Order: sequence, then C-alpha cells, then structure tokens
Amino acid sequence: MILVAIGSNLPDPARGLDTPMAVCEAAVTALRALPDLTIERVSPWYETAPVPRSDQPNYCNGVVRFEGEIAPEALLSVLQGIELRFGRERSVANAARTLDLDIVAMGAALRDAPDPILPHPRATQRGFVLLPLRDVAPDWIDPRSGVGIEALIAALLPE
Repeated sequence: MILVAIGSNLPDPARGLDTPMAVCEAAVTALRALPDLTIERVSPWYETAPVPRSDQPNYCNGVVRFEGEIAPEALLSVLQGIELRFGRERSVANAARTLDLDIVAMGAALRDAPDPILPHPRATQRGFVLLPLRDVAPDWIDPRSGVGIEALIAALLPE
C-alpha cells in the first residue's frame, strides 16, 4: 500500500483550473496514468487552514491509496514532475502552492535517507493528512511508531 497526500491552495489558471479542488481532482487524473500503480481509493477532499497559520488561502487536502511496485526515489521523481506540470514553484518553506504531492508511506518501509524519508516525518502530526488517510486506510498503523490511525488522530485533538 502506497499512500500519497495531495494538497493545493492556489488555482492553476494556465491549465484552466480555477480552484484548489479542481487542481487536486486534476492531479488524481494525472496519478491514474502512472504505470505499475493502481489507485485503490481516493479520500474525500478536506478544506484546511495553512500550517503554520498564515494569511494564505485555505488548502484542499486529500490522500490517494495505491497498490503496485515502484522504488521510493522513482515515485518521488514522478510526483515532483507532476507538481511542476501543475505550476508548482519551490520558493520558501510553507509557501502557497498550486500542488503538493507527498509520499506519506510505502507499506511498512522505514527509511531515514536519502529522500524520500519514509514514512513522511511530519504526517502523523498533521490532521490534514491523517483525516483523509483514515478514509482510504482505516486500519493504517504508522510503521515507525506502531501507533494506529485512530490514536494518532486522537492525539491531535485539543484536551
């Protein structure tokens, strides 16, 4: 099981995509064309505030669940290529973006270097990843900590 997070908080007018949700939906279409990978599930879209908080527009976020075989480096390269096609510009950390595709996890793989780090080092701290992840993989357990998705989500909730 390969889990990829999708996010956008800018439209892509060059592609005729006038909302972040339209960008995310078009990204799923691009992901469906990947050889050797099959999309098993796509989460509903979530509207979330930027993290860290800023005056940027809200994000549209979701998670896609794939089955198939691909090397982590190859998947990262393909995802970054899709981001570029959608007008992604890498300027400063946490900048607004037309498209962000992050590998959340690839099965039980643990990897600290080189990129991509697996599972994603901040995925378990982000509700905008965990909530849609639960929709596509309700039994997911973080391979690094051994903690299940429900407990990870509960840990994010304010007391």
